[in-house]
Parts: sequence; structure tokens; C-alpha cells
Amino acid sequence: MSYTRKIAEDAPGRPIRQRELLAKRLRDAGLDLDASDERVLKELALYADRCDVSEELTRLDSHFSKFREYLDASEPPGRALDFLCQELFREFNTIGSKANDAGIAQVIVEAKTELEKIREQVQNVE
Repeated sequence: MSYTRKIAEDAPGRPIRQRELLAKRLRDAGLDLDASDERVLKELALYADRCDVSEELTRLDSHFSKFREYLDASEPPGRALDFLCQELFREFNTIGSKANDAGIAQVIVEAKTELEKIREQVQNVE
């Protein structure tokens, strides 16, 4: 399974898990707030917006498509591929910081490790 697919599968459930975590923290603190409390709902909506990684996943797909195009091109793709590696790395970093999820963080580490290997090889391509 691709890294982006794994992230795309895990990321949508993040706001739900955050809602459950917030409710547990409030109960543990002795604050049993109503689930329909406007303040709680507003906080959850803000969190859901902050942890949304759909734009980053869209850009990753676009970068990977462009990467494949460069590999199939007749011109030497070295510099362009190196630049795309930087962009891919940046998108993975953004996803990692926004997701705030251990499972997604592990996928990000694996993806960045593989991307670094690719980047080393790309720098040798003329």
C-alpha cells in the first residue's frame, strides 16, 4: 500500500478520535460538558479544519504524477526530480505536523526515509 493511500485512509478519522480524547479529558477533569455545547463543537470544528490534510494529499498525487512524467521524458530529469523530491518532503512534513497522530507519524517517517533514498539516487541522474 502506498504511503499516501495509508495516510488518506487514516486521516479522516482523526477529528473523531480527537473528539473522543477531548471528551475523556473533560470527564477526567470532572467537567462533564454537554456534547452539544456550542463551545465544544466550535473547538472540534476548528481542530477538524487544522488537521485536514486533503490539500497536501492532492499535491502529493500531483507531484508523484509529475515525477513519473519526468522519468518518461527524453530530457535529463535530474534537477527537476530533485526539486520534486524537496516538494514531496515538504508535503509529508506538513501532513506530519497537522495530523497529530502516532500512526500517521510512523507512515510519514517511513515515507521520508524512502524519499531520502530516492533523492540520493536522483542527484546522480543527469
